Amino acid sequence: MQLVIAEKPSVAKSIADVLGALDRQDGYFEGGGYLVSWCVGHLIELAEPESYGDQWKKWTFESLPVNPEHWQYEIKEDTKEQYDVLYGLLHDSRVDEVVCEFDKNFRVIDKNFCVDFVLTWYNCCSVFILIFFNKL
Repeated sequence: MQLVIAEKPSVAKSIADVLGALDRQDGYFEGGGYLVSWCVGHLIELAEPESYGDQWKKWTFESLPVNPEHWQYEIKEDTKEQYDVLYGLLHDSRVDEVVCEFDKNFRVIDKNFCVDFVLTWYNCCSVFILIFFNKL
């Protein structure tokens, strides 16, 4: 089964309609051998500087730049529900391929970062496919 991840709900709905994934679930559509879900804003963001230690709670110009050896990320509270949906779908035993939709403004460096980040963050080992839609 393929999991298609779109940038936003309206694009996911259009893709789901075309693919025949018409059964609306909580945070995704299902049907025709597809699961179609979406991101909403930034599901994951860089951690605040103070997450790296007390020295960054109140920084000064002399203490800049903030350049930790290992970057930390946080799940945004207002998008956590959709994050959990995607996490579950990416680890669903029925999923053998992940298709990532992107638009014409999604530069190569961005999509490569996105793919690497999602595979690493979600600890997902599925085959990852990028697909470009000019207009929906």
